[in-house]
This record gives sequence, structure tokens and C-alpha cells, in this order.
Amino acid sequence: MTEISFDLVLSGGTVFDPVAGTHAVTDVAVTDGRVARIAPSLAAQAREVVDCAGKWVMPGLVEGHTHVFENVSKVGAPPDEAHLRRGVVAAADAGTVGASTFAAFREFVVRPAEMRLVNFLNVSVLGLIDFRFGELLNPDTLVAEDALAVARDNPDVVRGFKIRLSEDVVGSAWRSLLKSSLALATDAGLPLMVHIGETEEPLPEVLGMLRPGDIVAHCYTGKPHGILDDDKVIPAVLDARARGVLFDSAHGKSNLSFEVARKAIAEGFLPDLLTSDTSARNWRGPVFDLVTSAAKLRALGMTMDEIVPRMTIAPARRLGLDTEGYGTLVEGGPAHVTVLEDTEETTLPDAAGNSIVAPRLEPALVLHGGQRVETSPWRGLDTAR
Repeated sequence: MTEISFDLVLSGGTVFDPVAGTHAVTDVAVTDGRVARIAPSLAAQAREVVDCAGKWVMPGLVEGHTHVFENVSKVGAPPDEAHLRRGVVAAADAGTVGASTFAAFREFVVRPAEMRLVNFLNVSVLGLIDFRFGELLNPDTLVAEDALAVARDNPDVVRGFKIRLSEDVVGSAWRSLLKSSLALATDAGLPLMVHIGETEEPLPEVLGMLRPGDIVAHCYTGKPHGILDDDKVIPAVLDARARGVLFDSAHGKSNLSFEVARKAIAEGFLPDLLTSDTSARNWRGPVFDLVTSAAKLRALGMTMDEIVPRMTIAPARRLGLDTEGYGTLVEGGPAHVTVLEDTEETTLPDAAGNSIVAPRLEPALVLHGGQRVETSPWRGLDTAR
């Protein structure tokens, strides 16, 4: 009789781990919430076996840009329902929260969530309470000492800062506000995430001010002052990347343009971080979730080998979550696992009303710390009927 050695074996899937370099059809064994072994032919030693043939087995997904301050901000989606039950085990709220609302975010969102949550703190003390009113139209709402105090006292949650540079948010004061935000981030030793699109001046003016490790959100935006000029990626964008500035796909309700993404991907300009920018404004369309955002970029030319690290280890490292075992799938590490499968071809929209027909990615199984997560069906099913 074969000895039972493992609680669970995920059998016969294509296992990705971008850190270990694993990309093979094999088994993943889980015991006591940790990855016990990755090797072929482990099923006979398991109490439970899940057949993953034809599916992708990867580290639990990490969402680097979302909005989850539910019941306070109008853009806040419920984190576990919007993300965990759709394959994401850790996520960063991107600027929904300001220093004046952080205590509520920590107590009522981070603490009770089943998934791991961190954030980019909005440089405005107001955060994104309501998208109809720019949080920095009054520049005095950028109170550096408040933001620094919150970051200093909450290093387990605050992993950076966020500023939106759209003209309806900052008015004509974008340059001075960006300088103040960069000084704040430098003092804290943290990155700054910068929202682009509809800025007052062209993108090179913004990029020249950014530091290595800072993040440009919405790199495939179709709004004015994006990354393309004459259908080519502008040299300033390539220069910024060479200096260590990161670029975030951040779909969002109004930012992912299939036309821009297709041209940029064809040139080889891929996002450093593949994110969804999920919010209460878009989680029932056009974004839906991270895996749907990934399916769209795959249809536009990215491969799964290019996609997986950009929604696992890359955001985990940027958020400092790799030290907690997120973003990788290795023996001895925590069993944070997402199993994805292709489903039927579906009409998928971008943020400008254009659409493509492509196979949709779905979470077939999700483990967070070895615990099985009940998944939710794709939220586009009701609208697709």
C-alpha cells in the first residue's frame, strides 16, 4: 500500500514558476499549507487529487493596482469577492485611501480581508472618495507630514504613494504637486505611482522627473499624452524604462485601448506589471477582473510566459510581498496557488468601446496558504446572455 504523504496534489498541469524557472507538466503537492514537493507522479501519495491536465498551475496572482475601499469610496470594490474569488491572493489598493482615511481602511478592509492587502497611499489626505471631484484641485490637500506619518507607522500596509496627474485632478499645478510627491516618496524610501492620461503637458515632461522604481500607471491609455507618437512608442518612454521606471497596464474603466496596446506589444513594449485597476465602477465591465485583463493582453500578442511573471513575482517584488512567499511557487514555500484554464471564446471590451473575441481565462482552483478558496463565476456572464 502506498503511504499517504500529501494533503493535496494538483496533478498533471503545466506548472509555471518564474523564479525557479519551472515550466513543465508536473504535479504540485501541498501539505500543512505549504508546497511540499513539485515533481511528476505524486498523485498516488495524496489524500486528495485535483486533475489539472490542460490547465496552468502558477503562483497565486498578485494584483498591483486596484481600488477596494468599499463603503467609503464610491470606487471601492469588495476585495475578497472582486479579487480572491477570481484567483488573486494579494493586492495593492492604488490611491483610494488618503492619510485621513487610512485608519478606517486598515480596520475595516485590510484586517477582515481573507486575502493579503497593501496600498499605495494617495498623496492627498482625501484619497478617492468620489471621482467627480479631483482630490488635488486644492493643492493644500497634499500634506506631506501626514502621509509620512501614516507610512512610517504602517509599513506592513503602505508600500508606496499615488498621484493622479489628469488635468481634472491637479489642474495646472501638476508640476509642483509631482515634485512634492516625489520628495515625499524619497523621504519615505518608497515608490511613487503616477496616473497618466489627459495630463496638461506631454508625457516626456512627466517621465523626466521620475526615479527608478516609480510606476507609470495606464501605459496603454488611449487618452491624450500616452506612450505612442505616430503609432510608435516614444523615445522618452524607452529612456525612462532604461532608467528603471516601471510601466503598469492598469486597464480601468477608461484607460486600456486595444489599439494602443496592440501597437506597443507588437513593438515589444510589454507592461512591467500586468494589472486590472478593478473598481466598483468597472468590476462588472469593462474590466471584470485581473484574469480577464490578462486574457485581453494575450489576445493582443502577449504569451502566457510573458503574462505570468507580470501578475505574480513582478508585482510581489515591487510591493515587498515576495518576502512573505507571494509571487512564487517553490518547495517549502506557502501554498498560494492559482490554477487557470481557457474557456469559451468571448467578446471582450476595452475602455473605448472596442471589442475582441478571444478565449477567456478562468480560475479553476485557488489556494491561499493551502486553504481552498471558493471561486466566483465570471461577472460578464449576465451581460453576455
